[in-house]
Amino acid sequence: MEIRHLRYFVAVAECGLVTKAAQQLHVSQPPLSRAIREFEDELGVDLFSRHKQRLTLTVVGEVLLEEAKTILSRINGFKLRAEALSHGKYGRIRVGYVDGAMQGGILSAHLRGLSTRCPSVQVDLMPLSTEAQLRALSDGMIDVGIVYTPRSQDHELATYKLLSDDMVLTYSVHDELAANPDIRPADLDGGAWIAVSREGDSSWRDRFASHCADAGFHPDIRYEVTQLSAMLGLVETGAGRAFVQTSATRMQVPGVEFRPLPWWTHTVDYWLAWRKRNPVPVVEQLLIASGIQTG
Repeated sequence: MEIRHLRYFVAVAECGLVTKAAQQLHVSQPPLSRAIREFEDELGVDLFSRHKQRLTLTVVGEVLLEEAKTILSRINGFKLRAEALSHGKYGRIRVGYVDGAMQGGILSAHLRGLSTRCPSVQVDLMPLSTEAQLRALSDGMIDVGIVYTPRSQDHELATYKLLSDDMVLTYSVHDELAANPDIRPADLDGGAWIAVSREGDSSWRDRFASHCADAGFHPDIRYEVTQLSAMLGLVETGAGRAFVQTSATRMQVPGVEFRPLPWWTHTVDYWLAWRKRNPVPVVEQLLIASGIQTG
C-alpha cells in the first residue's frame, strides 16, 4: 500500500467521478483508475460500486474512507512537525545564563521574543557562570548561553554583545551616604565593600581595585558573593556598599538605595554565545527573535 493510493481513494470518493478526481489530483484518468483497482485488489474488497461514469462508495468503502482521511491527516501532521523541527519552530533548547541576566530581566526579554516567534519550543534553563557556560557549549551540554564578557576567544563559538549595562552605587538607607547629595570618590575611600566575584576569573579583584584607584578611592572588600540577590541582601543589612548594574535595580529590595555616579563609567557587558558549527535549529530562531544577524 502506498500513500498515493489513500489520496486517490479519498479524492475519487469525494468527487464521485474519476475524471473530476484526476483533474483535482493533476493526473490522467487511466492511471488513476488503475491505481484504484490495484488498491481494491490489494485490500481484497470493493471500495466502489460502478455505474457507468459514476462511482459510489460501498458500505466497506464508507467505513474505510474515514480511516483513510485520519491516516492522511496524521501523515500531514507528521510532515508539518518535521518541517517545524527542521526550522527550529518546534523542539527544545537548553539555555545557560549568568545570575545578572536573570535578575536584570535580560534573559526573560530574549525568551519572550523566542516564545512569541515559536510558542511550541520548550526551554531548559541552566544557571551557570560564564566559564562554565563556555565549557558546556563546547561539550554540547547547552545550546546557547548568556554570559558576561568572555576573557578568552574560542574560535568554535560565536558571540554577540547584547547589552552594555551601566553601573550604579547601592547602599543601605541608613548609610551616611543617603544624606549626601553629591557623592564623590573621597566619600567611598576605605569604606566596607561587597563585590560579586567572577568564577574562573582570578584577576577580577585586581581589575576592580584598579578601576577604583583610577577613580580616586580604595574600597575595603569584606564580602565576596556570587549572586546579586546575596549582594543586595548584605547591602540592606548595612554590611557594605556595592556597584550593581542598572538592569538589576528592577529588583525591589526594601532598605536599599541606588545612585548613579557620573564619574563611574564602567559597565557590565552581556553576551550571547552559541556554537558556530551545527547549532540546533531553535538557536537560529532565538537569534532572529533577538534581532541578531548571523549572515
